[in-house]
This record gives sequence, structure tokens and C-alpha cells, in this order.
Amino acid sequence: MFYRKNVPGWERGLRALVGIATMAFGIWGMPVSLLSYLIIATGLTALLTGFIGFCPMCAMVGRKLDNEKN
Repeated sequence: MFYRKNVPGWERGLRALVGIATMAFGIWGMPVSLLSYLIIATGLTALLTGFIGFCPMCAMVGRKLDNEKN
């Protein structure tokens, strides 16, 4: 299935960086626990939405890129 990108380029890069930093904190900054796994999963989600350019939560509220609002 193909999705229309709803995350601008600058935000995609920022999501990727924040996702990597969040995953690193979950792996090396915390003791192994359920919370650390949840933090890693959150970072992975941010990283994937940054690479793909589509955020399901943004789509649910109707967010579109400027060039698609016609």
C-alpha cells in the first residue's frame, strides 16, 4: 500500500535523529525493564516515521503537506 507523505523534510530528519537518540537512551541509559523496552519502541516508531515520511497519527487529524492542500 502506498501512502502520501504527510511529514515535511525537516521534520523527517528531526524525527530520525530523535528516534535514534531515544533508542540509544533506552538501550544504554536505563536498566533493562519494561520501561526501557517501551522507550526503545517509541524511538523505533519515531525513526520509522522519519524514514517513511508518513505518520498515522498526523493522517488521523488530517495533516497534509502544503503542496497537497489544493
